[in-house]
Amino acid sequence: MLKEWGLKCVFVCLVGLQEIRWNTEMAKDGGSPKFHQLEAKKKRLTWILGVSGLCVMFYVLGAWQNSSSTLVDKPESHNKASCDVSSPSGSNVDPSSSAATLDFDSHHQIQINNTDTAVDFPACDMAYSEYTPCQHPARGRKFDRTMLKYRERHCPTKEEQMLCLIPAPPKYKTPFKWPQSRDYAWYDNIPHKELSIEKAVQNWIQVEGDRFRFPGGGTMFPRGADAYIDDINDLIPLTDGTIRTAIDTGCGVASWGAYLLKRDILAMSFAPRDTHEAQVWFALERGVPAMIGIMASQRLPYPARAFDMAHCSRCLIPWHQYDGLYLLEVDRVLRPGGYWILSGPPIHWKKYWRGWERTQEDLKQEQDAIENVATRLCWKKVIEKEDLSVWQKPINHIECIQSRKTYKTPHICKSDNPDFGWYKDMETCITPLPEVSSSDEVAGGALEKWPKRAFAVPPRIRSGSIPGISEQKFKEDNDLWKDRVTHYKHIISPLTQGRYRNVMDMNAYLGGFAAAMIKYPVWVMNVVPANSNQDTLGVIYERGLIGTYQDWCEAFSTYPRTYDLIHASGVFSIYQDRCDITYILLEMDRILRPEGTVIFRDSVELLVKIQSITNGMKWKSQIMDHESGPFNPEKILVAVKTYWTGEAPKKQQ
Repeated sequence: MLKEWGLKCVFVCLVGLQEIRWNTEMAKDGGSPKFHQLEAKKKRLTWILGVSGLCVMFYVLGAWQNSSSTLVDKPESHNKASCDVSSPSGSNVDPSSSAATLDFDSHHQIQINNTDTAVDFPACDMAYSEYTPCQHPARGRKFDRTMLKYRERHCPTKEEQMLCLIPAPPKYKTPFKWPQSRDYAWYDNIPHKELSIEKAVQNWIQVEGDRFRFPGGGTMFPRGADAYIDDINDLIPLTDGTIRTAIDTGCGVASWGAYLLKRDILAMSFAPRDTHEAQVWFALERGVPAMIGIMASQRLPYPARAFDMAHCSRCLIPWHQYDGLYLLEVDRVLRPGGYWILSGPPIHWKKYWRGWERTQEDLKQEQDAIENVATRLCWKKVIEKEDLSVWQKPINHIECIQSRKTYKTPHICKSDNPDFGWYKDMETCITPLPEVSSSDEVAGGALEKWPKRAFAVPPRIRSGSIPGISEQKFKEDNDLWKDRVTHYKHIISPLTQGRYRNVMDMNAYLGGFAAAMIKYPVWVMNVVPANSNQDTLGVIYERGLIGTYQDWCEAFSTYPRTYDLIHASGVFSIYQDRCDITYILLEMDRILRPEGTVIFRDSVELLVKIQSITNGMKWKSQIMDHESGPFNPEKILVAVKTYWTGEAPKKQQ
């Protein structure tokens, strides 16, 4: 390559010298320009032919030399050469000899990983096929059982982290495509029949041959989730675009969230990893948004004023206990004017008290306690009809502040970041709303109805509450991701073929990527790193999208093999100095389905290092130019996780 460029330079210099010589002679002789032009052309043609011949000769010699060195030299014989190519005795060394092999490695790379050499990662034992690192039952049992703290996140220490690949079950199959996946899943992917037995009467899930079927049943909706949602729609508006984001606490297999999707409502469903095996896993296998989580002692990993609607259908959360702590947390994440829906104990207790195996007095006291907490939160009871009870949060706190004279507790929180939801304990105080000038003004700003809401300027940006992000910057970000997603459509064809359903954006920023993906049959889990300089998750929810906080030095709260496509833009630039990126890549492998895709965007140095690690993870990858062209320092790495499975135990075989 160097010889080739050198010859080009020589050629250019010779042509330049010939031009100068021709001009000089022309000036001296003062003859006819046409005669001198003819002579000059002949001389230039001679020079061109001569130099071209030399170039061809050196090219052939160089090609021959490279092919012979490739065949003869062994990789281990290449050593890094010193800048001084002289031998210790002072005699010059032939640069072409193997002892002075040139070193073409970059010496300005950032140290981003503690692993010195690329390795092939082995498969973990099949016992870890369902491993959820931060919600591992064996680890959780070591922690306090008060308020179910042992079911919260408890991540492995650095010494406990595993350098192996989580195996898929031996007969793993590609999940059904959406919308068929809403109703069906392969038994071999999640080999658990417990729910089909324990909840057989409630019609949650049924086993039909080699697959599961989800009829849409639930404890409190025996006629199916669709009919249950229609009942809710009779009480509050679900189809006019006012309600877009919802949270389902104790979601079961997330049938409520699954059937809300056809009404353009996106629900974040969560449930703990408990004795009812794989509830959240079934939800994700169905293509429904879900996370492992629990209301215990810590805040939910979502910002304040995030959800338009919250729901609990016999979720077994003690809403009236601990001074109303859990209702206070729902109040924090509920947007002004948002609704809370409760069905199951103690609602309609006069009809169900025998089936619930509780006394009428006990159930009445529980409902009275919930009503009392809701009143002290300044919530308004909208309606109670048969199995459903609905409350509404006020649009601002003007009247609520005045009512503190009557209701001394809970008081309004002070000196606290209401959005912070990462390893933060809940508090028995009311999360304050942004101040308003009149009682009919929506605190924090009114939202557009869906779908306009997705691209309208969010109130948090309009009010200037996020430093450094203006309305113009928001619009530019939308245009940027519209172009980038168009580019992705050309480099990953399955995007337009329905191959992907569950998508994760590991560094979502303003949610531009997710907004640009709305036209595809996918949903996006927008992740905002918990240690980001700018907390933008509230903006994402104001756009009608969903997401969570996450520290990528830890595992994500999900089961293995639950995402089809992962988007990682600038993630490793953030974490390269915080933790070993090998473990982040292994975590990505854990949550990615076989034959799933990852799109990395970062500097070429980081991508080369990432690629060297993923090659040992049985991924196939290719580095591509930025959509703006090859001169942009940011590059794109597209990687695909290959299909492989673990081996069944010998007894099972």
